[in-house]
Amino acid sequence: MFPIRDHNPSGRTPFVTYALMAINVVVFAAMFDMNDNQHALLQFYWDYALIPGRIAEGDGLAGFVTSMFLHGGVMHLAGNMLFLFIFGDNIEDEMGHLPYLGFYLASGLAAGLLQYVSAPESPVPVVGASGAIAGVMGSYLLLFPKAKVDILVIFIVFFRVFPIPAWIVLGLWFALQIYGGFGTPGDEGGVAYWAHAGGFIAGIVLAYPLWQRRGGVQFWARTEGHPPHPEAKYQLARTSIPRSGKRRR
Repeated sequence: MFPIRDHNPSGRTPFVTYALMAINVVVFAAMFDMNDNQHALLQFYWDYALIPGRIAEGDGLAGFVTSMFLHGGVMHLAGNMLFLFIFGDNIEDEMGHLPYLGFYLASGLAAGLLQYVSAPESPVPVVGASGAIAGVMGSYLLLFPKAKVDILVIFIVFFRVFPIPAWIVLGLWFALQIYGGFGTPGDEGGVAYWAHAGGFIAGIVLAYPLWQRRGGVQFWARTEGHPPHPEAKYQLARTSIPRSGKRRR
């Protein structure tokens, strides 16, 4: 079960969101040749990933920033870019381009800090934009809790898209991060749960002043918890391919 789109495209072009997506893709493409050279890949992660054990020794602080643009695989990159594409445009539209960029980076820093605190001696490199993107998701929850998000549900051979309010989608996602964080030691597993949780909380906190300036609860009342743009209508188009089968005589 994962989101595939929301129903409220932004009112202006989200240049920063697109630029962040492009940077992540370009960096991943530049790393691709290292997959056949394990030594070079490990050295690259040592230089640019967030390694808590190294931070604890007062080294590698730049990893708090550079790790936000690294990914461990195609699916890791694709999942993060999908989430950024779905939720980033409306937040950028509401905040403005440069404030949104600062917000994104600050959320990523907060995510990395909580991940570090959760396992300060861990030698495992932490990479990915998901902490910063979690901040975007947290701000989306605060600003647009009732926006519709389409969820693709896959159960064995069952495929179905359901429109669900953002507060359910994002609230459930955050609960899973907390559950995973407490259930998985910080230096084990392949998911930085506490980075996700830290970014999400930071996103809410950093977006709170904006929500207050918009009127707080009155902002929700005016917008009905949706982005202030016309809602997009999606529907499955009928195929032009004729049905196969026997003709009746």
